[in-house]
Amino acid sequence: MTLHRLERTQFLPIPLAEAWDFFSDPRNLCLITPPDLGFAITSPVPERTHPGLVVTYTVTPFLGLAVRWVTEITHCAEPNLFVDEQRFGPYRFWHHQHHFKEVEGGVEMRDIVHYRLPFGPLGGMAASFVATRLQRIFDFRRDALAGRFSGWG
Repeated sequence: MTLHRLERTQFLPIPLAEAWDFFSDPRNLCLITPPDLGFAITSPVPERTHPGLVVTYTVTPFLGLAVRWVTEITHCAEPNLFVDEQRFGPYRFWHHQHHFKEVEGGVEMRDIVHYRLPFGPLGGMAASFVATRLQRIFDFRRDALAGRFSGWG
């Protein structure tokens, strides 16, 4: 089975500390996820992420079917990196790195996602659909962040 990769980079005109504060609060994921995904956090979460944090969600990725998703924060190097990994959910494998680097005028934020689809050859047939869907999710996220932080400072 194929290991897929999605990488996105975005500039945010905010200080590194502000970027970290926003992204390390799991509750903010709802603000940057498309409404049509029916995303909802179903477990208590703290205001700040930390290694070992387990978060449960429901999502409706297609056909209105609700799916339970459980992720764990496996790495955290404040204020530059955290990693979430799926423990249970719609993917056979999900590893999402969130990188933050201070640059002139703000922060370069980079997401690197490695994922593998379930269902063997059937999952392979859905690879193009899933890749397009993930691109749209990250496009929504880019636009939501641009809108949220465009007038910062």
